[in-house]
Formats: sequence, structure tokens, C-alpha cells
Amino acid sequence: MPAAPVAKKVHSERIHHGDVFADQYEWLRDKSDPEVIAYLEGQNAYTEEQTADLADLRATIFGEIKARTKETDMGLPTRSEGYWYFARTTEGQSYATYCRCPIRGDDDWTPPEVSVDADLPGEEVFFDANDEAAGTEFFSMGALSVSHDGTRLAYSVDTDGDERYTLRFRDLGTGKDLPGEVRDTAGGATWSKDGRFVFYLTVDDAWRPDTVWRHEVGAGADDVKVFHEPDEHFWVGVGSTPSDEYLLIGADSKLTSEMFVLAADDPTGEFVSVAGRTPGTEYGVDHAHIDGDDYFLIVHNGEVDGVKAVNYAVDIAPVDDIAARRPFIPHDPVRRIEDVDSFRDYLVLSYRSDALPKLAVADLRAVVGVPTVDDFVEVTFDQDLCSPGLGSNPEWGTPRLRIVYTSFVDPVEALDLDVATGERILLRRQTVLGDYDPSDYVATRDWATADDGTRVPVSLVRRRDLADGPAPVLLVGYGAYETPIDPGFAVSRLSLLDRGVVMAYAHIRGGGELGRPWYEDGRLMRKRNTFTDYIAVARHLIDSGRTSPQQLIADGGSAGGLLMGAVANMAPELFRGVLAAVPFVDALTSMLDPSLPLTVTEWDEWGDPYHDADVYEYMKSYSPYENVAPRDYPAILALASLNDTRVLFTEAAKWVARLQESTTSGHPVLLKTEMSAGHGGVSGRYKQWEETAYELAWILRESGAVTV
Repeated sequence: MPAAPVAKKVHSERIHHGDVFADQYEWLRDKSDPEVIAYLEGQNAYTEEQTADLADLRATIFGEIKARTKETDMGLPTRSEGYWYFARTTEGQSYATYCRCPIRGDDDWTPPEVSVDADLPGEEVFFDANDEAAGTEFFSMGALSVSHDGTRLAYSVDTDGDERYTLRFRDLGTGKDLPGEVRDTAGGATWSKDGRFVFYLTVDDAWRPDTVWRHEVGAGADDVKVFHEPDEHFWVGVGSTPSDEYLLIGADSKLTSEMFVLAADDPTGEFVSVAGRTPGTEYGVDHAHIDGDDYFLIVHNGEVDGVKAVNYAVDIAPVDDIAARRPFIPHDPVRRIEDVDSFRDYLVLSYRSDALPKLAVADLRAVVGVPTVDDFVEVTFDQDLCSPGLGSNPEWGTPRLRIVYTSFVDPVEALDLDVATGERILLRRQTVLGDYDPSDYVATRDWATADDGTRVPVSLVRRRDLADGPAPVLLVGYGAYETPIDPGFAVSRLSLLDRGVVMAYAHIRGGGELGRPWYEDGRLMRKRNTFTDYIAVARHLIDSGRTSPQQLIADGGSAGGLLMGAVANMAPELFRGVLAAVPFVDALTSMLDPSLPLTVTEWDEWGDPYHDADVYEYMKSYSPYENVAPRDYPAILALASLNDTRVLFTEAAKWVARLQESTTSGHPVLLKTEMSAGHGGVSGRYKQWEETAYELAWILRESGAVTV
């Protein structure tokens, strides 16, 4: 078998706080260098050779995913301002076709019966992504937004994978694009209520959304800069309240936020700050109409009676007198409040409890005045490990709430909830073709104990008939940005489960499963807890007899790729293989360069090693690239994308070069770089299925679940 390409070594030194680090592979940073491209292509060829024996298995898994998926299908129609909107997918086409048909009357709240064989009455295609993607290697949409009167469409596309979009405007009557496209925007577009203007974002040189613009559609006038955020720690967003009565601009860092509002009927007016900007305080805003009065609902983690609401609280303030703000939903140390959504007749509270997402609804028609926390009723389900959430509810006055539900074993369901009666109307269940039966699988919650005694939740999914004893296990982890791994269904997962693989999900610190303190205990100078938690979960699975080091595969992507690189250095003996997708494995180098995309905004997550020597030393103690050393590494498959602007391909390329030089185990270290993709990988469902099949085949081989 041919050897891996050997990267040349070019002397380079990184000097910070008196520490000198020799980085011989830093030359791999320049993707305009033909030698860099040649190296990546050589690694791709080597990886293909090392996985050639998986070709038949990949084809089989691709066929399984395809056979279980209803390729020609329709999405569930969603009502919005006079139309039912839905998407169609067609066998053989990689992208969706977006359609709409007129509602049958003001009281028409039941989605029309859909058919893949016939159009709905009055159906029209207003955007065909397949036509727009024709001739491109990569295609991603950033905005698809129809004006309130239904006559115009704002849409944006990225054909490189670098998340810089071209924003265009279409007359839905003629189907023709209007003059005045805008290049290099961030994703998203928000219409003014009168349909004259679209608000959009642009990014700075570090790919940070920092400026909001107002574009007058079809007028040919220069766009107006509405808002600019100079602080490099903050990202900017723009949108509107569900009531469509207010436009919103948010400026958010990892720890601080500020919200600005503007009455929607005054789109050329000035945005006004709702609650200022207090370091360490984050908040969000919604508009509610309660008992004849207008209020802002403010979800925040500021102080309440002198005590910080770590898991967030909700205040309420009259729109015309924000200073009269008062407590509404109190802080609860065991419940992490995530959001409050306002509708004409309801308020919906989204929160986390017991390491799971929850929903509760308050019926405004059933109370006098402003409701209290006791008026919120939880929406419960039979499955213990499940994920309920609000579905698409663009109509603020909807008489019933669209809710989505899923679990590790239940396909996604969409249902309408009649709040007054409690009746649930099942509208759609995700179709899984073949003989899939949820009762053939079981999901359970387990707990591992970390080195410091902390109990770490673990979710396990397996076939119910799986024999006792050690089994191949895929252990998935992330542990950053307060992002949880919640129960969810995936067709592709069945190709592992049906071959005897157990899926394990490590809910480690740095994630958001157990509230803000769980996140805080896995970031900055406590980041190592994320890695030791994951290692503790791996040891728990081995010690409890569920698996063995010869059958255990680690899996994580992006910030979870940092996790993969760290545990490969810290406990390589526990794993047979490590799958790292777009891995953040050269973290210290990236955080030391403020000119790189996202670096300054990321200092609140990882720390600022550029200015702080203690942070530098701490990050250097765990950053995967710096800590590669001669040792018996597991088999490693690293996946990168050449045009990724979030985690540069350079990180995986450098990491793999050092690993291939250092590993003493004989297990191959592989790098597969997509040459026309971004952070999310390839585009188009068939290419995505092929990529998934590639990864699953590698997992099955390395875990011993199959012999090829």
C-alpha cells in the first residue's frame, strides 16, 4: 500500500509571551499556492487508496439511505399572509422546489392535502433551487423571504462555500429578477412591512456580520447604512418580531448583547436600544399584546434582586414606558429559559430541564391581565428522551400552534395544538420507507462520573434485540458554545444500528444540556473539563461492558473536532478510531491571529492568548496540534473543506501532517478535503448522502462491526 504524502518542512517560528513554537507546516495555510493544492490532492488520493475496500459498502449504505427516503415528496404547507407555502423534492433532483397556493379563506387553518402526483389548486412555483444551482459545484441558500404582500421575493445564494452571498430580488408576478443585486452579503433578508425595503447584513474582513443596510427594492437608489457595530467581539443580526409590528437589530458577543427596535410602519426611522448594553448581560426581545396593551418581553441573564439570573429570567415592559420594566418569569436554577414566543392568543416558553428541551404554553384568553409563571402548562410526550419545539408559525394570529416532535427513535412529527382543549392534530410524520418500526430500537439515559465527581449524562441508542456484551459504539461529542446534543431522528443512523452499532451521545460540559452553569464549566480556563468529561464517558462505556477500546469510535465536528484532537492526544488507548469533521485542531494558532475570520469574537469562548500569557499557556496545554507527539494513535479520518471560513482547511492539513509523522500504531491517519465546499461540507442531498455513506462505512470497518 502506498505511503501517505510527506509534507515538506519549512522553518517557521511562532513567538508569544516568550514562548517559541516551531511550526514547520504553517506553509500549508496558503490555498493559492499550487504546492498546497497538490499536497491536499495527494492526501485525497492516499485516502481513496486506503478506503478503496469500502467502495461496495459505501454503495450499499448510500442505497439504504436512498431506499428509506421518499425522494419525491412534499413538505407540510405553512400558512403565511394569504398563502400556503411548501417545498417539493423530486427523485433525481438535488435541491427543493419552493411552491405556494392561495388560502381558501380567512378561516382556512387546516393545511391542504398534499400529493406528489398533482398540483394543489392555484399552486405556483416561486423558486426552483435546481434551476438556480445548474452549472455549479456548490450551492447554498442564505435567504428566501417573500414580502408581506406576497408580490416580491428576496433570495441569496453562495456558490463557493465561503458564506458570502449574492442577494437578489424577484418580481413574483413576472418571475423576473429586479435590478439591484447586492454582492458579498451575510445570509438572511428582512422585508419592511410595506414591501418597499429589505434589510440585510454585510461582513467585515474577518467574516463578522457587522453592518445592517436598507435596500429600496427596484428603486436604483444607494443602499442606506442603518447600523454598524465597531466592536469586533460582536456579531450583528436583523429580523422582526413575530407580530411584524417591530423590526429588530441584535448585537451579540458570547457574553453581552444589545437589542434595538423600530416600529415596522416606520422603516426609514431610527432604531432605538431597548435596554442598553451591560457587560456580561445577554438579552432578547419579543413584542406581546396582552389584555389590550403592548409589551416587550425581555429574556435576560441580568441581575434580579441583586442576584444574577444565570439560567435566565423574563421581564415585561410596556412598549411606551420601557423604564417600567418588571419581573415576569422568575429565574430557576434547575430550568434554563431559552426563549418566550408571543402570539395573539398565547405565550410559549421554551426551556431546558433534566438535560432535555421543554415547551410550556400560556393561554392569554384564559387569564385576566398579564399571566404568571403558573399559567404556563407544559406540553408533554410519552417518550422520555425527546425534543419538542415550536414549528413554523409565521401567522401571529394562528388559532392553533404548530409543534414539532422527534426522538432518537421517532421520526419527526408535525402537529397542531389546540391550546384551549389540549387536542393534538397530527399533520405529518416523517416518512421512512421500508419496514422501519420504532419499537425495534430503544433509547436510554446513562450517567458517567467525571474525574472531579461531576455526573455527566450519556444518551444511548441501540437495537432492542442487540445481545448483551461489548458492542461497537460510536461516541458523539461536541461540548462548546452552550450547544446541546438533543434527541433527534436520522435515517442514516439506521445503517449503523442495524449492523449492531450502539450510538452514544456524550452531553459534556461546554454544551448547553444542563443550563448555563454547565456551559460555563467547560469554557475558557475550564475548557479541559470538556475533554476529561468525554474521556470519562468513554471509560464508563468500557468499564460497564458496553464496548471495548477495539470497538469504540470517537466522532465530533468543528468545535467537536477540537474535542477529537484533544482526546486523541490525552487518551488514545481508549479508541479504535477518531472521526473529526472540519476540526478546530490548530486552535491556539488561530486564536493568536486577530486578522483571521472570527478570532476576536471567539476570544470570549476560548480565551485571549494573544494578550494573556496565562490563557496562552492553558490553551497550549490542550490544543491538539501543539500536543501531537510520538504515540500509538487510533485510526483517524479528518474531513476538511477548502473554502471553509469558520475552520480553515489549514487546521486539518497541518494536524494530519504532524500525526502522520508521529503515530507509531500503524493505523492510517487520513485527510479528505472537499475542494469545492464550505463549513457544512458538500451541497445537494445526493452528494451529502454519498459523504454520509463514506463516513459510516469507515466507522463500520474501524469498529469491527463489518469485515470488508
